[in-house]
Amino acid sequence: MTNLGDLEIFASVVTTGSMSLAGRILGFSPAVISKRIKRLEDRLGTRLLQRTTRQISLTEAGQGFYDRVLAILAGLEEAEAYIAGRSAQMQGTLKISAPTSFGRLHIAPHLKTFMQAHPDLAINLTLTDEFTDIVGGGYDLAIRIAELTDSSLVARRLALVRRVLCASPAYIAAHGMPEDIDDLRRHTCLPPHNHDPWRLDGPKGPLTFRPEGKLITNSSEVIREAVIAGLGIALRSTWDVGPELKDGRLVQVLPAYEGSHSVTLSAVYPSRQFLPAKVRVFIDFLAELYGPVPYWER
Repeated sequence: MTNLGDLEIFASVVTTGSMSLAGRILGFSPAVISKRIKRLEDRLGTRLLQRTTRQISLTEAGQGFYDRVLAILAGLEEAEAYIAGRSAQMQGTLKISAPTSFGRLHIAPHLKTFMQAHPDLAINLTLTDEFTDIVGGGYDLAIRIAELTDSSLVARRLALVRRVLCASPAYIAAHGMPEDIDDLRRHTCLPPHNHDPWRLDGPKGPLTFRPEGKLITNSSEVIREAVIAGLGIALRSTWDVGPELKDGRLVQVLPAYEGSHSVTLSAVYPSRQFLPAKVRVFIDFLAELYGPVPYWER
């Protein structure tokens, strides 16, 4: 009978596309990974992987085998969860990556509730505004606010993201309210920390505007504080500046224009077919927490 560990190694190599990455995740050297894959192929009497110096790909037999291996591993995970009662009480460590501001405002305050419900589960939360390599970094999942284009990952949308143009009343009093998009060029804008242009949806459809200003920073939170302080006009998410918009510390500018609606808040993870119970439970927790209309929009 085929060793179950060999199946896990094979699935990890295919998922990561790399023997060295699979070895890093599983705690084996690339040589051991290669030896175990060869042992599996010898046992089955067929080649499962095509190996070149640059990439690893599945053979036709390997693809069919991979699909069935994932089903086996997923079934084993479910069986273990059933026996151990893990649907009610998770175990181990859940490693998560999330954007800095969003993680601080909308994940950290709710961790107590989640961890009290699952006292045997440890949380390893990394906050960063850079896109993390989920597989290479050994993350179970990442929370991303973006247009998702990586087809090798699975994404579950958690909430819509609204981004609005805004400024402080003091700035508007000193410089006037912009009347149209072109009017923004005579105003001081606060470019995003990643220097990307503003991609907006307006009455005539999508458009791109490159903001110009005197403040350059690598911190989204500095931009937030700057717009509240009256240094210019910024494009900010309502999850970030909702309280300030409600209490009048910020006012919306050009309300007919918002950030591109294709940007979403999503949970991203490597595989749909082999999803650990701890990942599924945490994603379900966030989806229920934010709901169809997130609390920051109410």
